Amino acid sequence: MKLAVLDFGKTNSKLFVFGQDGRILDERRTQPKWTRQNGFSVLDEADLHDWALSAVTDAVDNHGVEGVMVSGHGCTFALVDDEALTHPILDYEQEPPAEIAARIDPRIPDFAETFSPRLPLGFNYGRHMLWLQEVDPDAFAAATSILGYPQYWSWRLGGRPVCEVSYLGCHSHLWAPRRRDFSSLVDAEGWRGRMPAFARAGAVIGERHLGGAARPVAIHNGVHDSNAALHAYRRQELGPLTVVSTGTWVVVLNPDCPLEALDRDRDMLVNVDVDGGPVPTIRFMGGREFAVISDGWQGAIPNGSIQQAIDAGIMALPSFAPGGPMPDRPGRLVGRMPDAGERAAVALLYVALMVDLCLDLIHSQNTVIVDGGLNAGGLLAGLLAQLRPGQGFMQGASLEGSATGAAALAFESVGREFAAEVPGPVTAARFTGLAGYRDHWRDLVAGRGTAGKAAGGAR
Repeated sequence: MKLAVLDFGKTNSKLFVFGQDGRILDERRTQPKWTRQNGFSVLDEADLHDWALSAVTDAVDNHGVEGVMVSGHGCTFALVDDEALTHPILDYEQEPPAEIAARIDPRIPDFAETFSPRLPLGFNYGRHMLWLQEVDPDAFAAATSILGYPQYWSWRLGGRPVCEVSYLGCHSHLWAPRRRDFSSLVDAEGWRGRMPAFARAGAVIGERHLGGAARPVAIHNGVHDSNAALHAYRRQELGPLTVVSTGTWVVVLNPDCPLEALDRDRDMLVNVDVDGGPVPTIRFMGGREFAVISDGWQGAIPNGSIQQAIDAGIMALPSFAPGGPMPDRPGRLVGRMPDAGERAAVALLYVALMVDLCLDLIHSQNTVIVDGGLNAGGLLAGLLAQLRPGQGFMQGASLEGSATGAAALAFESVGREFAAEVPGPVTAARFTGLAGYRDHWRDLVAGRGTAGKAAGGAR
């Protein structure tokens, strides 16, 4: 059996064809387009749909895939009737007007109920639902189903409308993890009746004839991308794990962290795994920040540039994007002006130092798996292993842990084996002066009123 996985990210969307041995047999990529419409930034859904349908159809014709699975970024919802969207899909990177925020924010449930901190923009998509309901109540009145982003695409490609717990539980304000039920906000706003029945991530929820295949292709229920990465490694029975999933967002998930340790003011929250269990999480927009700090650097970063940045004491202080453990502070570079290679090195060092801090805050003492595109070449994992010599580190066999976990869920749902490669060990980097560089960075950050709250992890 072969499977197509559509991995819809905020910055990049991808299609992968997986075999049962876990190998990626083919892939395609595109970038979602965002447009202005009636005062909102919205997804050009038609363009992305045309790309996805064409890519899946080609995968059916060229590889004989028998199923389509979806992995999707968080923070996004869709309102649909029986046939189409009742309103375009909102871009989560936009803030409600102040006068509307003043009306809707008091309706948001307490952190103790949802373990969703009150985040800016649409990082809590329940907040964007309240905004849209205020300005376009007809879109809500016309909707028969409220879908998470992966569930929208599973439905759009031919599945039935369903809910899925890992997506609803992703800092949406819509889920109460301890009760394993919708939050009080859902009932207060009368939304429960438009929440479809639940299906597990990966479950077959429909089928569709695509391309020249004689048999219809199965449509599988989608999953939240970082939770898919967590599932990819948990299923391999590697013992207690912290997963660092990297992309536009860096999401650090440690199921062993006590819920009482979560600090709502530092973008710490509870995600929910594919079976409804709570997963303490901390995150920051690391991929976006890397792009800003590095001025859009592409490709490998020379080790010599890393050492030069450390030796010169050039560093980036948070934050360069909204949210994260140090919000509401403008990011800046300190030290002399870096050249292009040094600037990229400073950007990667910044991501490593932020992950290191996040691992302290999320009480991580177990094995850490570093996954995703920011670990290209293994340099990020190597930096972290040097920064935390008392902790074990592994890295994904590929950079596509989210898509691999999504594929595993789909194969498992139809009783098929899926033999993804086991993550490999990480060799610690050996940069001179890295520990002192980290300590100076933390001193500077603490002097600005933040990192002093860290739990003081391994040095």
